[in-house]
Amino acid sequence: MKTETSDWDASEYLDSPEMIKEYINAAIEEGSPELLQAALGDVAKAQGMTDIAKKANVSRQNLYKTFSTGSHPRLDTIQKVIHSLGLKLKVETL
Repeated sequence: MKTETSDWDASEYLDSPEMIKEYINAAIEEGSPELLQAALGDVAKAQGMTDIAKKANVSRQNLYKTFSTGSHPRLDTIQKVIHSLGLKLKVETL
């Protein structure tokens, strides 16, 4: 019997503000900029790339480039996206 698999898409499970917050926080805690970039891309996909691009005042094409593997987005672009997702970055002491 052959086992069938399918790709797992995190964006399908990011359906509440609490889930999104925890997902992004987990990515930040890992300490990998690439993981945070991918997580933000998953959340943007879950909320609709076109809507997020409009809210962030970034073209949809540039938003896809921002979250593509190997890209190095500017901090201001990441900040715009984070804000458009209804999130904010916060620094705390250890």
